[in-house]
Amino acid sequence: MKLKHNINPVLLQLINFIVLVYTLVTYIPWYILSGSKQAIAKAKQVKARPVNNKPGGAYRSVNSLHCLASVLYPGCDTLDKVFKYAKTKYKDKKLLGTREILKEEDEIQPSGKVFKKVILGKYTWLSYEDVYIKAVNFGNGLAVLGQQPKTNIAIFCETRAEWMIAAQACFMCNYQLVTLYATLGGPAIVHGLNETEVTTIITSKELMQTKLKVRKLFFEIVSQVPLLRHIITVDGKPTTWSEFPKGVIVHTMASVQAMGAKADIGNKPPCRPVPSDIAVIMYTSGSTGIPKGVMISHCNIIAGITGMAERIPNLGEKDIYIGYLPLAHVLELSAELVCLSHGCRIGYSSPQTLADQSSKIKKGSKGDVTTLKPTLMAAVPEIMDRIYKNVMNKVNEMTSFQRNLFILAYNYKMEQISKGYTTPLCDSLIFRKVRMLLGGKIRILLCGGAPLSAATQRFMNICFCCPVGQGYGLTESAGAGTITEVWDYTTGRVGAPLVCCEIKLMNWEEGGYYNTDKPYPRGEILIGGQNVTVGYYKNEARTRKDFTVDENGQRWLHTGDIGEFHHDGCLKIIDRKKDLVKLQAGEYVSLGKVEAALKNLPLVDNICAYASSFHSYVIGFVVPNQKELAELARKKGFKGTWEEICNSPEMEKEVLKVLAEAAMAANLEKFEIPVKIRLSPDPWTPETGLVTDAFKLKRKELTAFYQTDIDRMYGKNVK
Repeated sequence: MKLKHNINPVLLQLINFIVLVYTLVTYIPWYILSGSKQAIAKAKQVKARPVNNKPGGAYRSVNSLHCLASVLYPGCDTLDKVFKYAKTKYKDKKLLGTREILKEEDEIQPSGKVFKKVILGKYTWLSYEDVYIKAVNFGNGLAVLGQQPKTNIAIFCETRAEWMIAAQACFMCNYQLVTLYATLGGPAIVHGLNETEVTTIITSKELMQTKLKVRKLFFEIVSQVPLLRHIITVDGKPTTWSEFPKGVIVHTMASVQAMGAKADIGNKPPCRPVPSDIAVIMYTSGSTGIPKGVMISHCNIIAGITGMAERIPNLGEKDIYIGYLPLAHVLELSAELVCLSHGCRIGYSSPQTLADQSSKIKKGSKGDVTTLKPTLMAAVPEIMDRIYKNVMNKVNEMTSFQRNLFILAYNYKMEQISKGYTTPLCDSLIFRKVRMLLGGKIRILLCGGAPLSAATQRFMNICFCCPVGQGYGLTESAGAGTITEVWDYTTGRVGAPLVCCEIKLMNWEEGGYYNTDKPYPRGEILIGGQNVTVGYYKNEARTRKDFTVDENGQRWLHTGDIGEFHHDGCLKIIDRKKDLVKLQAGEYVSLGKVEAALKNLPLVDNICAYASSFHSYVIGFVVPNQKELAELARKKGFKGTWEEICNSPEMEKEVLKVLAEAAMAANLEKFEIPVKIRLSPDPWTPETGLVTDAFKLKRKELTAFYQTDIDRMYGKNVK
């Protein structure tokens, strides 16, 4: 993973000698003063152990071997109690921050396209007390509108302070918050809203008028939800809203809060939640294309954030977290609740305004990280990969001297990190500018949502001068499972079980994984603990399939992921049972759904979709219909043998156009549509070993057969 340089060998020897002398001279004072002796020792320690010596025995963190953690603070067993505790402790401290839009203008690009650019001001803050009062008033206002305890209310809104205020209001009043995100697609969102029988949706004017209105998605959704009575916009009423169905009333969040502030609730006893009550019904993609609503109780979330918080040393009032990932995903919701419960500030952002170079930031003005200077940040691999590519492009544009200096420093720091050492001189002289891309104050970066490549993880470690932790969890485990410890600088692993849960490996005979394997036990990952959720909303059959209870009453989630435990108790994800793949940015793709939408085309005899969690797009292998493809080639003026037609990049592009049109007609989401394909001149038959006798796809065999093509389509060097 070292970077390559082009330095004269004699000069390189001299540089290496100087570096060696510097390392020897500074080692002893560094070792004594930095406290790294303890960090190195911790990195080498065993982090989790099996609770018994039986094969398949559960692993627990060494900090919770005898009892799993379940609460953050004594007596705070529901989310409303956690927030009240935090409000009392941090009353006047800043909590939620938002930047004011100073100016908005259209910028015409050379291509003629018009991009909207903004100039943003400083962050304005709401204190813990402010947020608490707003949440109380909003909850009471919802009651005035007819919302009853233990009934469902939906939120379909971008990540912002009002989202968290609305969520806290629901937690206080025991309303069950239904979360949905736009990439589920219109039919899936309609399914979720109708299944949960919501009468109220919390959304934003921006979503209604722009992003969704343009696609007519929002109107299509609300027109298919017959029980809908109220739409609450968090940022003012839309300028035009005549298209809404009859009987649907549009309110602003401010007006609902005003109702709540005036409401007479003195004689009405509050209906507070108990730990087992449902806090959130979080919709997530299903393998059939129909989303599943995961029922997450108050005690599930509290157990999960208890485990997560334990892995972040010195978490407290000095920390600033930047929130920009979708709050409808369990990763962002959990991260923000961890911060809220520990006195941290949360400054809101978006992917379009995150950095100085982000798409909506006007050139010369500051992005959110530069203004906020966060100390904590969560990211999905796609964002980290984008940063990695941008920095390396800038390195390649440097002069030869600058580039070689950067590479030498990079390689030197890589060696030191692998030994558990730090490099303060390199950090201040070489990597300072890179670190400023994220504000310059980041002390912990947490990656979740999909696997992070070892190369990108190591790059972020080196250039941003902070630990980059990988986390593993599912919506069904309230986002909690494992997180790497800050002093663990290994790559490719997801860490040891959190203190709130235990993990065991179950044999998967079909895949050849056994918990008796050497040197590492392997198998399907099962997560147990109080963070394991209640199940799927109105889907008892799927709940029975994915959740089990053992003889001790412990609830277990069968994740479908395959892992192996290393000798220090850390987990590594090595495979996946299902054909549901999470892309690099966190979207789920059902390969079967993609294939079902495309395999009936006249041009397609057979198709296998493929996706990797290390990449952001879907690819495919296609057995084309010989007559149809030959005719298409004739129309395009391409001449050649059947093999030449199938091997032609030009014909691959033409077939892709046909697939894309069919995919859009079948209402596939953009990220589900194959971006690249391989045309196979030979049919798949049981004799080839690529399909079963019933002509079902053998994904493992197809992947191995087309591995060279997979590498090509994902841009890897193929020899």
